[in-house]
Amino acid sequence: MSFFNNFQSDRCPGQISGNPINGLCEKVCLQAKKVFDACMQQSQLTGIVLNITNLTPDNPTYPLTFVSAKSTVSQGTISNLLIEPLTERPNCARVKTDIIIPVSVAYTDANGVEGAATATVTIPKDVILNIPSASIMPYTVEAVVSLISTQGTYTGENQFTIDACVSVILKIVMEVELLIPAYGYAAIPPCQEYTQEVCAGFFELPMYPE
Repeated sequence: MSFFNNFQSDRCPGQISGNPINGLCEKVCLQAKKVFDACMQQSQLTGIVLNITNLTPDNPTYPLTFVSAKSTVSQGTISNLLIEPLTERPNCARVKTDIIIPVSVAYTDANGVEGAATATVTIPKDVILNIPSASIMPYTVEAVVSLISTQGTYTGENQFTIDACVSVILKIVMEVELLIPAYGYAAIPPCQEYTQEVCAGFFELPMYPE
């Protein structure tokens, strides 16, 4: 029997515990990424070494002067992942991993020419998260990341040492199919066109000074 037919009810699905919810008369199966647990850590890190590559333009005049660095993606790469269930805490595990964050670096060379380069920052994390019980479908670990820096020095050999503000959100996720009640399709309103009122403000002035 399919999920569509496997719904036994003699009333609208909106009748939940005898309390009607207007319009709630449809069941919808959604494929979604369910987050079983997540945690966020924000920190100010010092002494991060950036080994820059892909310098643009080529062959800058050394030494370089650091301007800024920021992450180029919102999802970091999970590396060296270790998940160790905790016997003393059911459904919890130690999640240890390295999170690789690609960054773009802005600098100026000795002649004042602006340049850009790329690098990566590796952030180690060792946290405790709730994990789902055993199932056919596997769960995965994801990291949402953000990094920004405005302080750094050139230490030679295409290398900067920087201080950065870093935010990392670790998630335990799984692709699932959820059966939920729905109100039907959303009504999409028309867009409001942007217009620049050249005379706005001028026409609001009084004809003569007060």
